[in-house]
Amino acid sequence: MKREALFNNTFPFELQKLYRNKLLKLVYGRGLGVQMKFSFSDYISILIHQTDLTLTNGIKTKLSPLNLAPEQNLILMLLWEQDGLSQNEIAKGLNKDKTNIARMINSLEKKGFIRRQCSKTDARSIHIFLTENGKQLSKMVYPIIEEFNRTVRSGITQEELETAEKVLMKIRQNVGQ
Repeated sequence: MKREALFNNTFPFELQKLYRNKLLKLVYGRGLGVQMKFSFSDYISILIHQTDLTLTNGIKTKLSPLNLAPEQNLILMLLWEQDGLSQNEIAKGLNKDKTNIARMINSLEKKGFIRRQCSKTDARSIHIFLTENGKQLSKMVYPIIEEFNRTVRSGITQEELETAEKVLMKIRQNVGQ
């Protein structure tokens, strides 16, 4: 199996654990001076990252027939809620840098889902508007993301979801977001 498969769902959990332990022994055994208090699997940030990758891959598969990447979908979701946001507002709303937002907006514009318009009050500000195709796309995307959300929440109580949200917000605050 390829090493890329190590941390996705295609690699059996027990083998993941074994590989992690061997990796730690290799690092420690080579005298690199690394003194780890926790094992690889004890870091919450790694679990969160692996969960994010699983979620992203899951929604990516579901959106691919629509020629839509998960991050592009997030931009569209913001615009479906409030059309005409500026690129800066989108960047802030998604906690992404302006360069990545500009790249994704270029792609969405080429696909015919959005159009740009300079602000009437500030020529430096560009606002993003949905095209008719972009508006119609919501009718195909929302059922997909709602079903995906039901799958993600399956078997999790409302109380557990609220606790998870509080914990994740605390982690973001701890890291300075």
